[in-house]
Amino acid sequence: MNRTLSCACAAALATLASAQSELDRRIPAYRKSAAVSGSIKSVGSDTMNNLMTLWAEGFARHYPDVAVEIEGKGSNTAPAALIAGTATFGPMSREMKQKEIDDFEKEFGYKPVGLETAIDMLAVYVHKDNPIGKTGLTLQQVDAIFSKTRKGGASAEIRTWGDLGLAGEWADKPIALHGRNSASGTYGFFKEKALFGGDYRDEVKEQSGSSSVVQGVASDKYAMGYSGIGYITADVLAVPLGRSADSLIAASPENVAKYPLSRALWVYLNHEPNGQLDPLRREFLRYVFSSDGQAVVQKDGYLPLSFLQCRRALGRVGLELQPAAVGVGADVKAAGPAK
Repeated sequence: MNRTLSCACAAALATLASAQSELDRRIPAYRKSAAVSGSIKSVGSDTMNNLMTLWAEGFARHYPDVAVEIEGKGSNTAPAALIAGTATFGPMSREMKQKEIDDFEKEFGYKPVGLETAIDMLAVYVHKDNPIGKTGLTLQQVDAIFSKTRKGGASAEIRTWGDLGLAGEWADKPIALHGRNSASGTYGFFKEKALFGGDYRDEVKEQSGSSSVVQGVASDKYAMGYSGIGYITADVLAVPLGRSADSLIAASPENVAKYPLSRALWVYLNHEPNGQLDPLRREFLRYVFSSDGQAVVQKDGYLPLSFLQCRRALGRVGLELQPAAVGVGADVKAAGPAK
C-alpha cells in the first residue's frame, strides 16, 4: 500500500479507537476573531451535507457577512472541485483514493490536506417491525444479501427474509434493497468493508441521498438499506453487525471502536505546505474544531472528536489549540503548529 494511504489508515484507526460519545471538556469554545467576510463553497459528500450546513449556520451567527454554499452530490465530486478551484472545502465520507491524491498533486505540486472532523457508523437499516433489527447479521450475511460476488465466503445468495430464518409472513418475501449511487463515498466504503470489495447486486435501488435510503426502508416493511447513523429515524432499526454470529455489535456510541463499519468523516482542502490559511478558512476550521463545532457533530447524530484529535487536525494546517480550563473556556490561537 502507498505510504500516504498507510499513514492515513493508521490515523483513522487511532481516531476510531479514541472516539467518545461525550464532548471533551478540554475543547475550548469558539471565540470570534476580527471581522471576516467572503464566501465559502463546500462540494462533496451527501452524508455530510447536513453536518456542513449546521456548521455553516453556526459560523454565520458569528459572521453574518459570510456567504456559504453547500453542494452535496457525493464524495467523488470533492477532489475534482478542489482541483478546479471551485470548492473551498471538500467533505468526504471516505478517504481520498491514491489516484485522486495523485491528480491533485500533479496540478499543484503538493498533496491535499485531509482533516478528520467527526466519527460515523455506517448502519444497515431494516423496518422498525423487522425482527432482524434486534437479532443482527454477520458481515458474511450482509455480503450475501447485497453482493452478487459473495467474496465474504457465503455458499449461497440471500434473497428472501426466509433465507435469514424468518418464518410466517416474512418467509417468502424478497428483500427489497436500497443503497447509494456510485458517486457516494458511502457506496465505496460499504463495497470495500461489507462486500469485501465485491460487486453490488443489480437489484439494489440506488439513491442519490442518505436520507432517501432510510425513507425507502421506513416505507417498506420488507426493505433493507445502508446509510450513516446520523440519518436514523424512529421508523427504522440499525441492525447489530459482526464478523461472526457470536460477536454482533450494536451501532451505538459506546461501541464505535469495535463496530465493524465505523469510519471517519473528512474535510479536504487545498493548503500549501508551510503556507498560511486565509482568515476565512482559518476561522471556519477553528469553529469546526471548537466545542461549538463538535457539539454540532453530536446534534447531527455523530460522535465528536477528543481534544487531542481536534488539536492534531488544526496542527495539520498550522493552527494551535490550547485546552480550555474546565468551565472557563479558552481561545484557539492561529500561531504555529500544534504541539
